[in-house]
Amino acid sequence: MFDLDRWQEIFQTLSKNKLRTILAGVTIAFAILLFTLLFGIGNGLKHTFEKQFAGDSQYSVYIRTGNTTKPYKGLQSGRKIQLRNDDSKFINEKFEEEIQFFSPNVERYNVQAIYKGEQNRYTVRGVYPDYLPLESAVIQEGRFISFLDLKRKAKVVAIGRLVEKDLFSNKSALGKNISLDGISYKVIGVFNDPGGDGDERFIYTPFTSAQSMYRINDEVDRFGLTYNPNLNIDKALAFTNLLTKVLKEKHSVDPRDQAAIRIQNYAEGTKNVQQFMMVLNIIILFIGIGTLIAGIIGISNIMVYIVKERTKEIGIRKAIGATPASIIGMIMMESILVTAFAGYTGLLMGVFTLKAIGKSLETYFILNPSVETYVVVLATIILIIAGTIAGYIPAKRAASIKPIVALNDE
Repeated sequence: MFDLDRWQEIFQTLSKNKLRTILAGVTIAFAILLFTLLFGIGNGLKHTFEKQFAGDSQYSVYIRTGNTTKPYKGLQSGRKIQLRNDDSKFINEKFEEEIQFFSPNVERYNVQAIYKGEQNRYTVRGVYPDYLPLESAVIQEGRFISFLDLKRKAKVVAIGRLVEKDLFSNKSALGKNISLDGISYKVIGVFNDPGGDGDERFIYTPFTSAQSMYRINDEVDRFGLTYNPNLNIDKALAFTNLLTKVLKEKHSVDPRDQAAIRIQNYAEGTKNVQQFMMVLNIIILFIGIGTLIAGIIGISNIMVYIVKERTKEIGIRKAIGATPASIIGMIMMESILVTAFAGYTGLLMGVFTLKAIGKSLETYFILNPSVETYVVVLATIILIIAGTIAGYIPAKRAASIKPIVALNDE
């Protein structure tokens, strides 16, 4: 039950011994403050890497080509390797089980887009409907390219959020017609992309429309695909290696030629990031545990000192009838009160500090440094438990001393 007299006595004791109370509180508050800052900065680094890979699906694979650098099978070096429509069929038939989404891609740079009095230049991409998940883009209004659009070679486009902002002054572009290098296209959708501003200034049109407009015959600039999410990272990398091998064989490229056919698999970057994040988590956890241990040792030493300093007081209490249980309970309640209040203060200081310096840390590639509430609360609870134990052990020892011995303590 709540004992008002006991709490008044505790507050009086704390107020009469301000120095030791402040020392105990500062030790705990600093431990929680440092713990919060370390975890917050660690999470900021995590957010940085997450944003770095936010522009594309973690399962994305992109196939590009260049010129050969080595002669092979009687063919000279310097040949340009050109992807074509038949490569699409070849890849999908060869790797039907490994591929989830697939899209050939034709790009046209620096296309002049005009809507009434507004104009700007953008990159136009001819894609399949499957291209949307490759970029992790989300349609916010209307729809994306459909297979019926491909079949009809429709003059339609899905534009990025910032294209709409540039040309339509934040008004809806849906259903409007824009001119791309003098040809009219109907806006059927507007998308946003977590990859940032650059990715939201693309214009997507049906692959067949772009290929017939910008390429000779059946030329393709690159292929984009996502591998089956059921594949683990090692299997995804093995799939990429096999894909590279068969494409080099198909186009008569030396297996050692790294420039002719280039395949970028985001699984490799994901694997590296996962390994880095695991190491980072271990380091943060190690430092955090070290910080808590330092706080526990600090509060333990202070509690031992406090109880030792109060030996005579305890002797007087016992001499006037206080029981050992009441003495132990009083010291433990003081310990819990100081630990809980100081821990919460350190928590608030840490959270406010992270918010105050969050923007400035972006210069050091630390984005949105923050810490989960449950992590810091758990750390505070651990310190409270440690403070309780730290108060209980010396309090029990002191409570067992005979009053005459305690009164004679120097």
